[in-house]
Amino acid sequence: MNKPAAHSHHLANAFFCVSLNPAIDTRLIVNGFVPGRVNRVAEVYRTPGGKAAHVAMALQGLGATPTWIGFSGGATGSELLAGLRLLEIATMPVSTGQASRVNLEILDTGGEVTEILEPGGTITRSEWSEFQEACAGAFHLAANKGIAVISGSVPPGVPAEACAALVSSAQSANCLAFVDSSGLPLSKALAAGPDLVKINREEAEFVTEVAIGDPVSAVQAAQKLLELGANSAVVSLGARGLVGVRKHDQQPIHAWTTPLHTKSSVGCGDSALAGLAYAAAAELTFEQSLALAVACGAANCLAALPGRIVGQNVSRIEQGVHIERL
Repeated sequence: MNKPAAHSHHLANAFFCVSLNPAIDTRLIVNGFVPGRVNRVAEVYRTPGGKAAHVAMALQGLGATPTWIGFSGGATGSELLAGLRLLEIATMPVSTGQASRVNLEILDTGGEVTEILEPGGTITRSEWSEFQEACAGAFHLAANKGIAVISGSVPPGVPAEACAALVSSAQSANCLAFVDSSGLPLSKALAAGPDLVKINREEAEFVTEVAIGDPVSAVQAAQKLLELGANSAVVSLGARGLVGVRKHDQQPIHAWTTPLHTKSSVGCGDSALAGLAYAAAAELTFEQSLALAVACGAANCLAALPGRIVGQNVSRIEQGVHIERL
């Protein structure tokens, strides 16, 4: 397929990476990790985390200038904001009384990855109200050219309707709303009619109750996501790429590339979602959008840390992406 000329031009769009449950990601490199034993750590990395932070980093890697909107509390919240600002990602923080959480990723040099995810501090009703107002204000300023990417889990204290409320808020400002969440918050968000939902196999199986074993069953799940309210649905199959369907589109598409050896798959889905948001802004075709998303996910495998994709890697990988109409 011919390469879209998307990665050079300046986009008029405003990208909002919305994080209800941000974190500091701590990555520990351990030689031979053994649960139940004393483990000595070889290397430590602490970086801004939560899915939306990875999406923002990946969008920036593509040449966009995203704005991160998220809760921030305590010393970890300050560290998170400082980390994003160091990466030159614009931030719109909403302060919380409780500290932002820390997520732990233990990388065994043998290749095993263990993730330990904290739930997040409890958000008060007034903090949640303030968050909704901050989002609504940002979306309205970007009216007609904003893309809100709402990704990640919902912290304690925030209602399960949160993602749905943010989808409606974005759409009332004529912004596109893209969602990557799970469980009940995802089910409710689907009912709000997001422009695009991008989720992994487990998340899709949970909300659609379709068992996914291959691209064909993934398409059935994606079609169910459309029935549940999404305008377009993308289900990621890890190393087997992505399948995507759109409302009123006859043909589902499977896009994939040769799997790369990966340090960790953390951030691959977020990078793919960044590709989909970027593609929407660049007005690429659905096929080109999925090809860019696959390339972004694969480029994350080459990145030093989650979401830190490099545009040159994306462009190179994109040329070898396979597209099949199912």
